[in-house]
Amino acid sequence: MELYPLIFEPILKEKVWGGQSLEAFGKTLPDGVAIGESWELADLPDTIEDGRSVVANGPLAGQTLSNVIANHPELLGNAKLMNGCFPLLIKYLDANDNLSVQVHPTERYVAEHPESHLKSEAWIVLKAKEGSCIYVGLAHGTTESKLRSAIEADSIPDVIRAIPVTKGECYYLPSGTCHALGEGVVVAEVQTPSDTTFRVWDWGRKGRTMHVDQAVECIDFYATPLSFTQNKPLVSGHVQTTLLASTAFFTAERIDAIEDVAIDMSTDVSPRVLMTIEGEANIEHDQSIDASCGQTVLVPANTIITLSLRKGASVLVFDMPTETMIA
Repeated sequence: MELYPLIFEPILKEKVWGGQSLEAFGKTLPDGVAIGESWELADLPDTIEDGRSVVANGPLAGQTLSNVIANHPELLGNAKLMNGCFPLLIKYLDANDNLSVQVHPTERYVAEHPESHLKSEAWIVLKAKEGSCIYVGLAHGTTESKLRSAIEADSIPDVIRAIPVTKGECYYLPSGTCHALGEGVVVAEVQTPSDTTFRVWDWGRKGRTMHVDQAVECIDFYATPLSFTQNKPLVSGHVQTTLLASTAFFTAERIDAIEDVAIDMSTDVSPRVLMTIEGEANIEHDQSIDASCGQTVLVPANTIITLSLRKGASVLVFDMPTETMIA
C-alpha cells in the first residue's frame, strides 16, 4: 500500500489548569470539563496513558501511529525514532490557569536515570490575554537553597522570570529549563517524545505530587539566562514565511497566506508535520484532506502534496533531523 497524508483522532487531556479555549481549534470538548491539552500527534510508550495517536483517515484508520511505523517503516525515510518513538510530539495547550512550575530532565539526568527522557519543547503563542506571560528560568542569583526556601514560603514568583507574550511569538525551552505557561495563554507545542515532568511548585494548589529533589538535579543554577529573538517574516509572492525555531531536535516555521495560494511540497527524506492554526487549508493528494484550522497532518517521507491555503490561513510546519541527537 502506498502511504498517504495521515490525520489522527485528538487525545484530549483533562487538567486542573485547563479550560474550553480549544473549541476555537476545532476540538469537541466535553461540557464542564477543564481540557488543558489536545495531543494531536503522539507516539509514547504503553506506560503513558492515552499516549498513542490513532489514524482517523484512509485505509490505515484505526491503527496507532506506532503500528503504522512498524508496518511501514518507509514513513520515516531517513529520520530516526527517538527512545523507540516517533521523534516529535505535537499538542495544543490551553492555560486557563497557570501551569505548575516545572523542569524536564537533562542529558546528564537521563544518562543516570534511563527511565526518564529529554523533553525539549517550543511554544508558539496562538492566543494571549492582555498582560499574560510565561515563566522561564530563575532570577539571577537564585541558588538551590534560595529556590527551596521560596518553595517553602510559596514565593516562587519572586525567583522566576516572567516574560510577557503576544500572539505569534515562539519560545524554545530546552530540557532543564525551569518554566511554566501562564494564565490566559494558548499555545501550539512541538517537543521531543517524552512525558517526564518534575513539578517544583503549583501556585498553592494541593493534591498533585511535587518532584523538587529531581528538579534541582536538572537545574543549572549558574546558566546564562535564555534569550529569545523573534525572527522577521519573509515575503515571497502570496506567501509569508517565518522561521520560528531551529534546534537539534526539530525546526518550526509558520506559513501565512497573503492571498489564496497553492504550494507544491515534497517531504523528500523525512516526514513533515503540518498544523493549521488559522483559516482554511486543503492538502491535495491521491487521498486529499480538509486541513482547516485545528487539523494536524503527518506527511510521510517521499510524498508529494499540494498545500492549498485560503487568504488569511496560517500553517505551522515541523521538520525533524534525519539523525536523532539523543538515543
